[in-house]
Amino acid sequence: MITKIVLGFVVGILSSGSGLGGGFLVVPFLIYMGKPAKIAVATSILFVGMVAVSSLWAHSRLGNVDIKTGLILAAGGIVGAQLGPQILQNISDQNFKMGFAAILIGTGIWLLLNAKS
Repeated sequence: MITKIVLGFVVGILSSGSGLGGGFLVVPFLIYMGKPAKIAVATSILFVGMVAVSSLWAHSRLGNVDIKTGLILAAGGIVGAQLGPQILQNISDQNFKMGFAAILIGTGIWLLLNAKS
């Protein structure tokens, strides 16, 4: 339990400071702990949602929120979020892990290549 609290604390700091959401760390951690991919993803979403609300509040107090852009992005995200679980239902844990790893690696490479600009 202490490990989960400490991970939540660290991921909360990283999420609110980077905008990455935390799922990129929470999902692999939960899978490592033996949770099936579907449970890891859904549990991560609960965590990310709670942290996002807290982070939104903190950033709002600092004047860092572009509400119009956020709402426009959310409109598409809400619709897309209804399709994600349906897709996940039809993917094996092994294929999910490989796809998730590819996305993380691809994102990491993209960030490295664009860090100079």
